[in-house]
Amino acid sequence: MLVAAVRSVLTYIIVSVYVLIAAPLGMLIALTFGWVDVLYILGHAGVRLACALAGIGYRMEGRAPLDRAVVFCSNHESNIDPPVLFHALHPAVRILYKRELDAIPVLARAFRMGGFIPVDRRNKEAAMRSIDAGADAIRSGRSFLIFPEGTRSKTAELLPFKKGGFVMAIKAKAPIVPVAVRGGRAAMRKGSWLIRPATLSIRVGPPIETAGYTLDDRDRLIEEVRGAIQGMLAEGPATARA
Repeated sequence: MLVAAVRSVLTYIIVSVYVLIAAPLGMLIALTFGWVDVLYILGHAGVRLACALAGIGYRMEGRAPLDRAVVFCSNHESNIDPPVLFHALHPAVRILYKRELDAIPVLARAFRMGGFIPVDRRNKEAAMRSIDAGADAIRSGRSFLIFPEGTRSKTAELLPFKKGGFVMAIKAKAPIVPVAVRGGRAAMRKGSWLIRPATLSIRVGPPIETAGYTLDDRDRLIEEVRGAIQGMLAEGPATARA
């Protein structure tokens, strides 16, 4: 417990310093030279640093498509999932994130500049504007990562899926790639700030096409994607080391 606490504190301190230095530098370069990809380069470096400090690794089976814009759809076990999947799935994946994270000013500004889109679930009109912005970005060739449960599940059971990300995919006519992640809960339990060393399992399923779906079909699409994720979770941990 003491070792985990000390390691977690050091991880938070070092990563926070990295963000405070790298985020403004990256944004300055992006603004000066129009090179937004530098934010992704620095973001991936930050995730690698954090994982090395905290003792987090991952194994991945299945290939994330890079030849077209897709919507990656994953279950959500812990706060470890988003950064690890951001790093593992795609070199420049955007994320639909909860607006509450905008409370971290430097990070929020870098997120926005990098094309991440906040969603305010308490404001339906604002949420729909975010979904429309995401659909526009997908049409322009940008892939997204969504966590349709909306929050971390305390158990192995999937929580109900929210519809926004599926509406975005249907509007953009983009395939949805189901992703099943396991092990995040062992690394960081909900309500705890401690990070424990762990190896996450990531399974990437085949794309589920949304061509031909309308917004009236979104519940059917949700069930299809949910079933695919449940099936991959039932297969057990991935065995291939990334």
